Amino acid sequence: MDENKLWQKLAAEFIGTAFLVFVGVGSVPAMNAASGGGFSGPDLGFISLSFATIVVVTVYVFGYISGNHINPAVTLGLAVTGKFPWTLVPAYIIAQVLGAIAGSFAIAGVLGQRAIDSGLGVASYDPEVTSIPMALFAEFIGTFILVFAIFGVINRRAAPGWAGLVIGFAVFAAIIPVAPATGASINPARTTGPMIVESILGGPVAWEQYWVYIVAELLGGVVAALLFVVVSRNAADETLSAEAKEGAGA
Repeated sequence: MDENKLWQKLAAEFIGTAFLVFVGVGSVPAMNAASGGGFSGPDLGFISLSFATIVVVTVYVFGYISGNHINPAVTLGLAVTGKFPWTLVPAYIIAQVLGAIAGSFAIAGVLGQRAIDSGLGVASYDPEVTSIPMALFAEFIGTFILVFAIFGVINRRAAPGWAGLVIGFAVFAAIIPVAPATGASINPARTTGPMIVESILGGPVAWEQYWVYIVAELLGGVVAALLFVVVSRNAADETLSAEAKEGAGA
């Protein structure tokens, strides 16, 4: 009775991801414009805080509508552990990517050509500094931390009411060490949307790096989800799982 319709869930994923990209990714060209180019330690802190803040907002605004995945790595992690139906995975991911595209266009609409010239917040790495294995590991571990934290706060034994803050803090914490290596996308939709829009608007995009982000992020989400289930599962979970299977068979 209290369940939202599918179109409402997809709309929430679209809008939530658009919010994430506009505020979080948008903070990158915004800080670049404010500082006249280049980033300092405080700039990285503000960018991380922008991502964390908007994640907190979206969790509390959209969480009760769609679950506020706003990240294909989260959706896939939930699906492989049986917490989300596989039939809805494609629709959720499409909504997330479209939302990321909309958020990226919004950045360009607000900041104009200077956002495009500064890269529109596209996640990338310098191959002379960061090797492919390093980039893969950086995005993997950043996504792993985020998804592991999400599974922790949605667990039935977790303290209620803290999900938004915990997930926001996890995002903030993961970005700080990962961003200098790869830009800390840790989200396939956030990776894809800005790259598409930057290409459409005529900016340079290192598409040869795209697979590194997508593979590492999706793998990080799946491994984190599976490992959390192994680490947290107890006898009560086994009983609940058995009862659910019996109920489904009845």
